[in-house]
Amino acid sequence: MSTETTATRADAETPADPATPRLTVGYLATPSGADGVVLAVALARVTGATIDLVCVVRPTPYDGQPGLAQYQQRIEAQAADWLSEGAALIPAGFSYRTVVTVNESFAEGLTSHAIDTGATMIVVGGTGDGLLSRHTLGTVSNELVHSSPVPVALAPRGYADRVDAVLDMVTVAVPVKPGADNPLPFAEKLAERAKLDIRLLSLVSLESPFDDDGSREVRTAQIAVARELLEKTRSEVKPELEVDVLVADGTTLDEALANLPWDTNDIVAIGSGHLGSPNRVFLGSTASRILRWTTAPVIVIPKRG
Repeated sequence: MSTETTATRADAETPADPATPRLTVGYLATPSGADGVVLAVALARVTGATIDLVCVVRPTPYDGQPGLAQYQQRIEAQAADWLSEGAALIPAGFSYRTVVTVNESFAEGLTSHAIDTGATMIVVGGTGDGLLSRHTLGTVSNELVHSSPVPVALAPRGYADRVDAVLDMVTVAVPVKPGADNPLPFAEKLAERAKLDIRLLSLVSLESPFDDDGSREVRTAQIAVARELLEKTRSEVKPELEVDVLVADGTTLDEALANLPWDTNDIVAIGSGHLGSPNRVFLGSTASRILRWTTAPVIVIPKRG
């Protein structure tokens, strides 16, 4: 069950193209809710997507007392008020609608809405208790990145301060292991539609505390292999897209990630881990570490079927 209100700013035009992408944005009246809205706006700014601002409320269990329906209506009315506050963060010129839906699970409510509307992404913020500009998964975002059938975009804490962010580059974490899920096809489509540059990223680390000559030789060989992989991958990308390659190197994976430069207009695409189910998002161990270190928004892509 859901109620929705369609709205556009005074100077916006409602998209008529059925191919226009749609974003499902999970919203609560919290700082992380605002982070998710601002990330959705940044994505819509470069893709032309319409925004569904969704608040999920739980059904009130029947306890035999009168007035249950009225109580549920008050809860949904409160959610609608919250959505109005969230919609105020959407600038003029963007098409959006607000939706209150009822479900036992916030994450399930979002995924159901995304599937029903053919959304290209679910967008959420993390939690408000992590480091500024870093990612911290909450209950909803954690469930989404381990079960969603559509890509999940995560906003770092404090992203709401970047109200004028214009995405200009998608960094793709290219897997080095054979058979690992590759987010490049998704990222290439996103870059093509949004006119983004692509940065192909490979992580190299020895995961060793030693820094002797043997270790350095091994790491040098690993870097050469990673660069060869990236150059091969670059040759497979459409020639009209601007592509850069970067090998992040460090004694440990965390050190390699700490050495990475991140721009305020970056977004990162990562694939799902091998333990995930087909056609579902599953945040693997390497992706989790990227999420912990990057200051950019992250999109986790479902594992290929």
